[in-house]
Amino acid sequence: MRSTCVVAISVLTAACAGNADKHSSAPPSETRAIAKDAFLYAYPVIYNYKTMYVQAIDPKGAEYTGGFGKFKHYSQPYTPKNIEIVTPNNDTPYSWAWLDLRAQPYVLSLPALPKSRYNVFQMIDLYTYNFAYAGVRSTGFGAGDYLIAGPEWSGPTPKGIERVFKSESDFIGILGRTSMSGPADQKNVQRLQAQYRLRPLSAFLGQKPPAPAPAIDWLPWDEARATSIDFIAYLNQQLAFTQPQPESEQAMMRRFATIGIGPGKPFNAAALSASQRSDIEAGIEDAKQELKRAESQTRSSTGLFGTREQLGNDYTKRAVAAAMGIYGNSAEEAIYLGYEEDADGKPLSGDSNYVIRFKKGELPPVQFFWSMTMYDLPGRHLVDNPLNRYAIGDRTPGLKLDQDGSLTLYLQHESPGKALESNWLPSPAGRFNIVARLYGPKPQALDGTWKLPKVEHVE
Repeated sequence: MRSTCVVAISVLTAACAGNADKHSSAPPSETRAIAKDAFLYAYPVIYNYKTMYVQAIDPKGAEYTGGFGKFKHYSQPYTPKNIEIVTPNNDTPYSWAWLDLRAQPYVLSLPALPKSRYNVFQMIDLYTYNFAYAGVRSTGFGAGDYLIAGPEWSGPTPKGIERVFKSESDFIGILGRTSMSGPADQKNVQRLQAQYRLRPLSAFLGQKPPAPAPAIDWLPWDEARATSIDFIAYLNQQLAFTQPQPESEQAMMRRFATIGIGPGKPFNAAALSASQRSDIEAGIEDAKQELKRAESQTRSSTGLFGTREQLGNDYTKRAVAAAMGIYGNSAEEAIYLGYEEDADGKPLSGDSNYVIRFKKGELPPVQFFWSMTMYDLPGRHLVDNPLNRYAIGDRTPGLKLDQDGSLTLYLQHESPGKALESNWLPSPAGRFNIVARLYGPKPQALDGTWKLPKVEHVE
């Protein structure tokens, strides 16, 4: 993210005896308020680090994907047996990669796709902003080579590069998605995934590579520590790899500095006075309650994910996005809408039968495709059923329109009858929810002109 001279991140775990006053020069009441704001600011940064750590840094972990600079592809469809994953989707199997851009940029190379296939490569900086996109919506169906650079890189666009994507941070994640039309399509997806390439710029140009960037003494991931007063140590480590904060954040960062926050700055909670520690801990608890309240009031992904400019420095919204579904797509790429209640405001349950009715001409307006996936509650896992159908949408084989051109979907535990099973999304015996995913939403879905119909209870 910024200067490599601050990569001696071991300072984040070093003790700094006698520097308690440096950690907090604000009055106690102000310290609590600052800690609240800082924790909300840090929340997505910390949980992004968790993913990067388990996937790219810790080779001993089960989620390790092979380190930086390489793709890990997933194509095996999820089933109800995959209980380690919450709210999984089988629409778009993932391709994950993490890049260290300190020494040099990387080149992402994508193959040409047929018009019937969808893919997207979402690029996420350490703040969790979606700073760039490649894929059929943003860069088209043709083959292309795209340069991904950190904040320190400058220079002319190399020959053969279609577009340059510049990050605010030295480390980024790439979350690729490729559409899959059921288990029979898996081998086609795998063939496409094998053509997705990542190369350092020097390799792309056939040149000698630059000297490697310095090694980093990463903080081991510890969730309890990262969500306590030591969130400051984790935040400071990540800020060490970002370009200087924009002007809009300068005053805020000066406030945060009074409790020990700063790029690469050492932090030692044991050096704080009892009152300083108490105030910061109270502020963290205030932030957690604020986040919980904000989550309870969020019903749609629209506006939760995007660039820094799109989110407008709304740090609570950024935290809600990380808490509810980190790495969600920006709205122009996909939106996610949910059902947990019927039209009467009652929780959805397999004890009842329901329908969702789309009037003629009012199907989800999308450029690519849409789906609805059923999950049990509270686990949010896929629902075992005799059809092995976990989602329904415009790609579901045999989906039938009503005689008037409308579409009725049946949500219930028992079969609605053989003639209607083509439109049946089986529910569990207990409570459930549904997530609707719209890929390439059209303007009327983005501006709220089109509304997702309510779930109607039927006898």
